[in-house]
Amino acid sequence: MTAAEMVNAGTRSPHIHAPKSTRGTGLRVTLGRHGPRFAAGPTCYYLRQMTPKTIQDVISALDAIVQQAHENASRLGYFAALYRRVTCAVRDGIANGQFQNGPLMEQLDVNFANRYLDALATYQSGGTPPRSWLAAFKACDDGRRLILQQLLAGMNAHINLDLGIAAAQTRPGKRLPELKPDFDQINGVLGDLIGTVAAEIAAVSPLIGNLEAIGLRDETTIVNFDMTAARNNAWCTAQRLAIEPSALHPLTIDGLDLAVSVAGNAILYPLEGEVGLAVIGSAEVSDVRQVIEVLSQTDDAVGQTAGAN
Repeated sequence: MTAAEMVNAGTRSPHIHAPKSTRGTGLRVTLGRHGPRFAAGPTCYYLRQMTPKTIQDVISALDAIVQQAHENASRLGYFAALYRRVTCAVRDGIANGQFQNGPLMEQLDVNFANRYLDALATYQSGGTPPRSWLAAFKACDDGRRLILQQLLAGMNAHINLDLGIAAAQTRPGKRLPELKPDFDQINGVLGDLIGTVAAEIAAVSPLIGNLEAIGLRDETTIVNFDMTAARNNAWCTAQRLAIEPSALHPLTIDGLDLAVSVAGNAILYPLEGEVGLAVIGSAEVSDVRQVIEVLSQTDDAVGQTAGAN
């Protein structure tokens, strides 16, 4: 039984407070040809100042998170760096007319991102985020987890928990079907990134191709995570939230959060293949800052990095 079938999505209504820009946060981030350029400077603390309202606001908030993680050599930057790339791809897709309703797609993207930003801000301020995110964030302190496991744990929480809630929030009730064409179209945007991400992970984890040999990868699933199933589950979550009374949403959301956190732990601590994972992990790049830099690069830079290894 999938997480979405066990029960459906999230925690409280998202009230995110994230920096609209890096100005005033002690950051020095510049965007170069290959993504963010990291400059030494005061540690960036993720300040809960204002809710991002545009996709560019979201990218600015992600810049701040990636910079903070880079300065602190924190693995929290792995998912943030990848997520920034995804968000930029969605922004470019909107600008290029890839979606039927660009403004609606931007609204979905902002609502979606705000759930992650709120969870991270809560965690960094000593609060308790949703269980799914708590598992992913705590795993960033465990150097025994593969880079890929840490990325997948974040994707599990964000897609299996957050995406359906964000979709229902963007077009609540009977208006939800208006979102379906562009909800499906984003799969193409994500698909375009798959080859790039694979190259990046191979550049910092040269033995990652051995996952299949230890039984943790097949045609649809990698370390107990299935992207297609996750997105389908998210739409099921949105449909459930659209038709049920709003008074039931907290219970529905809490139930799915529990189920998704169980799925997250299966990604981070699979019952089989632990010895093989340790071997793969032993060959990974151990410099956290270097990994963040690789995950922040564009396609051309990744190819150069992979070619140099």
